[in-house]
Amino acid sequence: MKSVAILLAIVILNFLLIRLAPGDPASVIAGEAGAADAKYIAQLREQFGLDKPLTTQLALYVGGVVTFDLGWSYRNQRSVADMVGERLPATLLLTVTAFIVALAIGIGLGVLAATRVGTWADSLVTVAALGFYATPLFWVGLMAILLFSVNLGWLPAFGMQTPVAMPFGDRVVDVARHMVLPVLTLAVFFVAIYARLTRASMLEVQDMDFVRTARAKGLAPARILRAHTLRNAILPVITFAGIQAGQLVGGSIVVETVFAWPGIGRLAFEALLQRDYNLLLGVFFLTSVMVIAFNLVTDLVYSLVDPRIEVGS
Repeated sequence: MKSVAILLAIVILNFLLIRLAPGDPASVIAGEAGAADAKYIAQLREQFGLDKPLTTQLALYVGGVVTFDLGWSYRNQRSVADMVGERLPATLLLTVTAFIVALAIGIGLGVLAATRVGTWADSLVTVAALGFYATPLFWVGLMAILLFSVNLGWLPAFGMQTPVAMPFGDRVVDVARHMVLPVLTLAVFFVAIYARLTRASMLEVQDMDFVRTARAKGLAPARILRAHTLRNAILPVITFAGIQAGQLVGGSIVVETVFAWPGIGRLAFEALLQRDYNLLLGVFFLTSVMVIAFNLVTDLVYSLVDPRIEVGS
């Protein structure tokens, strides 16, 4: 029930914030049609229901969301749910893969730095993490395109797949090649965060009494690292990763725009330029649901890693 109340509050807040932006779909469509006179704009607003009081529009929209009706796209003249549903698989493929890659590489680099404190490996990981953290995603994406696509020609620069007919196996390889640059671009920022967090957490756990006791018992260093140090040090990483998992969707807007990836991030950018209120609200609603779902999954994973923690109802 708490998640439902939060989601409802987000729906209302998104609706009100979007209405504060200058312009509306009627003005954009009339301007593109070259007929931006007041009468034509008034007709469009009446057609789209934008002439109704704001409270009435809000009530109609919330009522539609409650019945799983996200409305109608003004610009595309299609159901918002259909448009978002078509783009969702591409975004999930990109963000989930980037999330897994970021966690695997970030935790691995953090463990490497923590087990070699003060060495060149620790310094290299620290400097690289700080550099990745401070670098804008769009710059990383553009530089990756220039290097690996334009100069070297190793990987495709744009899109999700080559628009030609090919067998299923070749299609999978083709999609995987198109995924490399956007996935690494989206993951690089989070790799830096997880590496730094894992390193700090590992160093803190290494000095605790239960780890010292394990060393005194003569346990193998690999077992101490795996069963005692890392298992406890990874808990804050999981918590932070669950919170930031939703930010991957937000970051995908930039990455999908740079790489022309056909996901909901790029769809949101197009809807914003067109002032397509319902489509933009539909994307916001879906991403809000994904963030809440990520948090619930994080609670479940947290309880699996540490059985002492119970998942709240």
